[in-house]
Amino acid sequence: MKKPRNNRNLPSYQSLSIGHKGLLEMVLACLLFSLMNACVYATKLFDADMPAAMVSFVRVLSNLVILIIPALMHKKIKALCGDGRPSLWLRGLFGSTALMLSFTAITRIGPGESAFLTASSGVFVALLGPWVLGQKNSWLAWLAILGALFGVALLFKPDGHSSDLLGRAMALSAGLLSALAYLMVARAGRSNSPQSVIFYFCLVAMLLHFIYFAHYGFQTPHEAETWGLFLLIGVFGSGAQFCMTRAYQAAPAALVSAVGYLAPVLSLTWGVVFFAQIPGQNALLGSLLIVLFGVILPFIRKL
Repeated sequence: MKKPRNNRNLPSYQSLSIGHKGLLEMVLACLLFSLMNACVYATKLFDADMPAAMVSFVRVLSNLVILIIPALMHKKIKALCGDGRPSLWLRGLFGSTALMLSFTAITRIGPGESAFLTASSGVFVALLGPWVLGQKNSWLAWLAILGALFGVALLFKPDGHSSDLLGRAMALSAGLLSALAYLMVARAGRSNSPQSVIFYFCLVAMLLHFIYFAHYGFQTPHEAETWGLFLLIGVFGSGAQFCMTRAYQAAPAALVSAVGYLAPVLSLTWGVVFFAQIPGQNALLGSLLIVLFGVILPFIRKL
């Protein structure tokens, strides 16, 4: 009679498989985010008068619809409200403001350089973590933070296609606000589901957009191509958000965060291929430093 096979190692193989799937989902999220950024910039080419706030509104609206429809079908609307703690509202405020600033920055300086400046959010998380969450950084982590910030400074020395310092400041502000949003998610604890966190983001974002429209007016696209780009922005953005959420649930956060820097690299690629936006030497070196130190930061923070 054969002895039963020892399956003690089976969970580790399963975990490895799930982790690989999570990383693949993050790669897909990066691809979708970069395509979304390219579409955001393309709206300016087809409809120069279209405000970036209208584009970000479409992005938020599509996310909200995709979130609410399943909740209505399963009668779980109440579950989206979570525990309503202040950090959820602050996450919504920081995240929605970051979205509006990042979309405006894309239309001003292009999808590539704006994506790298916004990607500095990971550096800001490490920089602010000791004060907001009480997390300590190693001396190597502080060196990496300084290296990444030097890369940011290089991106503020325009030598390429655009000299728009305000657009760069908007992208960097979006990175800082995104970092604050991530820190608020950490403070919200595990008592709130990812759906609840996204719901508060959408709720606050809709309110901010309504305030904007009340002051500046609501404008619809004049060109059929712009409507098509709006549809793609909604699909790409919502799909990317879904894939990124699943990636963080399935794989180690440090690895997912490192893979996430593929998004600005792809955004820069689309800027060159589709829009002939050739970055200068300062921009290329600054982007390289942000990616290099941003990727290694999660692995050395506690060394």
